[in-house]
Amino acid sequence: MEALQKFSVPISIVIAGAMIAAALFYVNSNKAAGPAGPGEGQVLTEIRTVQADDHILGNPEAEIVVVEFSDPECPFCKQFHETMHQIVSEYGSSGKVAWVYRHFPIEQLHPKAPKEAEALECAAEQGGNETFWKFTDMVYEKTGSNNALDIGVHNSPKEVPVGPDGEPYYAQKAPRSNTDAGQLSDFAKELGLNVEQFENCIQSGKYASRVSTDYNEVAAAGGQGTPHSILIVNGDQVPLEGAQPYNVVKGLIDTLLE
Repeated sequence: MEALQKFSVPISIVIAGAMIAAALFYVNSNKAAGPAGPGEGQVLTEIRTVQADDHILGNPEAEIVVVEFSDPECPFCKQFHETMHQIVSEYGSSGKVAWVYRHFPIEQLHPKAPKEAEALECAAEQGGNETFWKFTDMVYEKTGSNNALDIGVHNSPKEVPVGPDGEPYYAQKAPRSNTDAGQLSDFAKELGLNVEQFENCIQSGKYASRVSTDYNEVAAAGGQGTPHSILIVNGDQVPLEGAQPYNVVKGLIDTLLE
């Protein structure tokens, strides 16, 4: 009995190791079900190529078009937004790379994100593509993440989210009117837009269907988190999952351009 007890622990370790190895084999054999790395995986359902009403930086006929599906409340999207500006600065002037922005608001994590996505469209309605990018840059560069943007009457949930330190993420102000969109209205004013028209646009929900179309498209393509990008090159579509750093995105683009 003593001898059996002596070997019981090592035997248990061996058995546990075998079980872990089997589990890893099973997971790896089903790797397609997990998130893809840069340039890995596949686009389950192809997305639309560049559309006339897309929001684009660069030449629509570029060799590579990076179609990013993004959430304005996602902290990783804010990081990737900077990365893509770097990429366009380097490759855009030569016509090699263009950047298309489409919507992927994860409402379960960021209840305000769908309305914020609609606000980007309302800015574009007044000022076109150039104003879309200026407004979007302001949202991504000047606001916090994870439901931290005060959007006036559209705040959801109504309570101000509290950070790990117990302090609120922002000072929520009482709405200035029954259509006030908080900081979004402030950005519209700063850009010289007609604020009343902008707020009425958001209130109407007229762009909710466009946001939903983008969301459903990337979900069908296999996007599981934000940001999710798809590179269109020579008729092929290559997924790029997550907020990959500049050197990784550059490396993938350089490889595809060879």
